Amino acid sequence: MSLQILTDRVKNMLGTDSGLDATVKFKTEEGTLFIDGKSVPNTVSDQDLDADCTFDISTKNALKLMDGDLNAMMAYMTGKLKIHGDMSVAMRIAEKFGNR
Repeated sequence: MSLQILTDRVKNMLGTDSGLDATVKFKTEEGTLFIDGKSVPNTVSDQDLDADCTFDISTKNALKLMDGDLNAMMAYMTGKLKIHGDMSVAMRIAEKFGNR
């Protein structure tokens, strides 16, 4: 259920043209959330495709990050968030989440 909430919030936050120009994947205990920010309109799906940047995080913590209840740097430093791939994409996602 939380993965669906996360998916809906990400779709709402990114809109149809996020300007990310990258693909991003959230790997959670409930499944995968894939964002194709290269296509316009952007697509968000549950496909487990290769991405420019992958975030390993629990659904609960991903929602906390979006709400501002969890600091991304602290989550990364404590192992609650693992990032694989292009760090510049991770920074752009952090900007989008911070500007909600």
